Amino acid sequence: MFQGLIKGILAGLCISIGGTVFLSCESKVVGAIFFCVALLAICMCGFALFTGKVGFLAISHKKNDFRDVLTSLLGNLIGCVLFGLMIQVGVPKLIPTAQTICTAKLAQTVWEALIRAFFCGVLMYLAVWIYRNKNSSLAIFFCVPVFILSGFEHSIANMFYFSVAGFFTWDALLYIVLIVLGNSVGGLLIPLMLKACEKSNN
Repeated sequence: MFQGLIKGILAGLCISIGGTVFLSCESKVVGAIFFCVALLAICMCGFALFTGKVGFLAISHKKNDFRDVLTSLLGNLIGCVLFGLMIQVGVPKLIPTAQTICTAKLAQTVWEALIRAFFCGVLMYLAVWIYRNKNSSLAIFFCVPVFILSGFEHSIANMFYFSVAGFFTWDALLYIVLIVLGNSVGGLLIPLMLKACEKSNN
């Protein structure tokens, strides 16, 4: 569990770096492309990112698998809050940008947030599945910019943005929980449907 927590914190560090470069770029397209450094580093280093792991519970769902996914989520939260606060102090010029982004996120309806989180979960599962099974990082460089430019919601990245913005409120917490739920459902959709197809063929 300790190892999983540390890997989750390190994944939070990577997401924080990706989020920082996104906040720093005037061009949203450029920022979305460079954000890929986060998922690329996480996959190549074997760190534990909740949105990259949750979909695989459809394939392996033993007690330890659930524990590992929840541990990664906790580690991601610790990492994003810790490193988000560091960026808040070290690069204060990014605070207004983060606040603007977070204000817009909190203005979404429940269904808007859930649907945007759902599609992000789908893309994250695809990116990690292709990396693992096809030994290719190409999907990372497409799926990550696509979810960002589409306005889809990534729970772990949002933890970082809220930390930089200093939005530590109940509304922010409930929003993050909602996005975690949407990411989880989206990540599980494809593997569950494929599993159902396999059963129907047997």
